[in-house]
Amino acid sequence: MQSYDNLRKLPGGRLAELIGGRRVFGHSMLWASLLTLVTPLAAHMNYVVLIIVRVVLGFMLGASWPAIHPVAAVWIPPMERSKFMSNMMASSLGAAITMPVCGYLISVAGWSSVFYATGAVGLLWSVCWFTFVYETPATHPRITAEERREIEEAIGTSTSKKRPSYVPWMDMLCSPAVWAIIITHGLSVFGFFTVINQLPTFMHQILHFNIKENGLFSSLPYLGKYIMAFSSSCFADYLRKRGTLTTTTTRKVFTAFALLTPGFLMVAQVFLGREAVWSVTIFTLALFTHGAVTAGYLGNGLDIAPNFSGTIFGLANTLSSFGGFLSTWMVGALTYEDKSYHQWQIVFWILSVTYISGALVYICLGSGELQPWNNPPERKKVSDMHNEEGLPLKNEKVTN
Repeated sequence: MQSYDNLRKLPGGRLAELIGGRRVFGHSMLWASLLTLVTPLAAHMNYVVLIIVRVVLGFMLGASWPAIHPVAAVWIPPMERSKFMSNMMASSLGAAITMPVCGYLISVAGWSSVFYATGAVGLLWSVCWFTFVYETPATHPRITAEERREIEEAIGTSTSKKRPSYVPWMDMLCSPAVWAIIITHGLSVFGFFTVINQLPTFMHQILHFNIKENGLFSSLPYLGKYIMAFSSSCFADYLRKRGTLTTTTTRKVFTAFALLTPGFLMVAQVFLGREAVWSVTIFTLALFTHGAVTAGYLGNGLDIAPNFSGTIFGLANTLSSFGGFLSTWMVGALTYEDKSYHQWQIVFWILSVTYISGALVYICLGSGELQPWNNPPERKKVSDMHNEEGLPLKNEKVTN
């Protein structure tokens, strides 16, 4: 399902820039919730129907995360965006709550109850979203004129009221700041996917400890990641507001902390990972500190180009999503025939290099400065590019 999820990320981000993040994000969650509700029915009908339902669900959800950035671009003042972006890690908080709850529901009411419960919660959330959330401060009927003015003045002209009708692809793809986000996000998510998806396998094969049997322990890393995401983002915005650090320095410092720390912890895992206590401690700390990416590169697209933040995150997220496949293939290739600790040490060395490389790329290329191509000139229509005699104006490029 993840491959179909990838197909929607980039166009989903651009669509949110054109028609609004409220619509794209809201409909993405609404239809995903409805499809979740019908999943048990699809499973009872035929496995082909089930596959189709899950593929469409993944396709719908693919637009959700990129759509968050255009919402933040028009609603959240620049100096509060780190704190807002930390709520993207509420997905980790949701996982921390859902894991033990779903385990309980399965034991009491069967596996289908999980889909009914989560689908119903998602449906209720969707109703609240469309009821209380509006596209812009100007269209919201319940905020005061003072609140609206405060938000719009803080955002200023960095986010255009009329979104650009085209993406300046050449400028964007030639921007080191954009590639810093894309590459760092890809390496960061690859490391995260490997740790979170392959940790149970390592614990079972090497330490003979089934981490999945302990629902509470399985949820703790997710809870810790959300706590770190929120606290580090609040601290980052505080430093920026006071002028202690520039936006560029803040993004680089927190990205370095969020990626270098897990990188060095993976080195420690190479030498200490035979002991269950050390392994659990190291992996928990690695996931905990990784939450600081919300104060680093994760919301950086809003700093450099808020008008195209959805497109930038769509590019980054599309690339990073393949990390799940790549990490599974890598671990399988290294441990399929030889499941020794030595082979897992190679995995940990690769993770260490991945995390540290992501930090170094961002430190070298990252920026927090608004890019000049954020507000490209509008292309002139054909009807506007003719003189009184109806002839094309000289030196004008006609766009069809």
